[in-house]
Amino acid sequence: MRADMRALLEGTYRAALAAVSPEILLAPHLGERRPDFILAFGKAALPMARAALRAYPGVPTLIVPPAATADLSAPPEATVMPGSHPLPDERSVAAAEEALHRLGALKDGQEALILVSGGGSALLAAPDGVTLVQKQALTSELLRAGADIGEINTVRRHLSRTKGGRLAQATRASVRALLLSDVVGDDLSVIASGPTVPDATNFADALAVLERYGIAAPEARTHFRSRAADTPDDLPNVTNTVVGSNRLLLEAAQRHLTGQGIPAVILGDTFEGEARELARFHASVVLSGQRYGSPFTPPVVLLSGGEATVTLRGDGVGGRNQEFALALALALGDGGVYALSAGSDGIDGSSEAAGAFLTPDTLTRARQLGLDARDFLNRNDSGRFFARLGDALLTGPSGHNLNDFRALALGTDFA
Repeated sequence: MRADMRALLEGTYRAALAAVSPEILLAPHLGERRPDFILAFGKAALPMARAALRAYPGVPTLIVPPAATADLSAPPEATVMPGSHPLPDERSVAAAEEALHRLGALKDGQEALILVSGGGSALLAAPDGVTLVQKQALTSELLRAGADIGEINTVRRHLSRTKGGRLAQATRASVRALLLSDVVGDDLSVIASGPTVPDATNFADALAVLERYGIAAPEARTHFRSRAADTPDDLPNVTNTVVGSNRLLLEAAQRHLTGQGIPAVILGDTFEGEARELARFHASVVLSGQRYGSPFTPPVVLLSGGEATVTLRGDGVGGRNQEFALALALALGDGGVYALSAGSDGIDGSSEAAGAFLTPDTLTRARQLGLDARDFLNRNDSGRFFARLGDALLTGPSGHNLNDFRALALGTDFA
């Protein structure tokens, strides 16, 4: 049964990603007008660019994917300049400079097609007011302090010549931007730090984030207090369209399960906050149903998404999805559920895994191996915990990024 349930959960995850692949999501939005230049950046940059070039062969194209992408091949009309993620490096800066140069060379009456996916903030980096090293250090501090993606992007937007609408501002051409959302609520200004979106925040908001978390960053503070040009609050030459979201991923998973005769319920796609808190909430849904009668009659798979965060307290290996899974195991105790928590991008934090599986005997098997689950959680070492159990999900980078995927199987009769 354990192998069957693991196969069911992994198969659902993979089937959902395939059903909402970047190519499938992009195709209906490409239209007949042929752009003069294509720029694709983010974790899904390559599949998005390949789909666009099938529709518009021969269009000059710049693609900026993560350097860890396994297949960096592209059509001959495309230039591929890999960048670094999650922290930018000199490659990210070079790619941003090239993108700004090419966009700046376009003229009135021409059109740029910009394909944006999550991860673009780091992959296309043009520091403004600080050096790259200073910006890297500040991003690390914000991550370690537990700042959410919105707060991090507010700071990064105002230390960049590409983010917060400044990428689109760099060209006289019209801009058609198609975006895959990896953020809760599909806020355009947050996806890849809003490079093609008017910015509702300003230098004062960025400074407030540093104050909130007690981060010194003197160079950034000086820039935020300067009279330098702020991000644009209007971009009349731009249209932005979200073509993919976490909700679509969960709906694809639900269709896959119901197509096999397995009931599936989407709890929501807007869950955010600490992974441990989200785990406790999901555990309460399961436990209250076991004790008082659940509104979800087993067998049923509960699906949820959104974006968890992790406040680092230790120096372990892992990410928000494996931390959620480990916290869920502890919250449920012995006799838990079969579950999978994984990132749609195939990479969970600092580990090589996409996420992790739970089984009803996760804690029992851990004790048999001499593993203290609570200690691993306290050290943010969920990646090593699940690797030792053989329950890490290893997929490699998926070429996609539609946020978190969680599936909890209630009951055991899924035959």
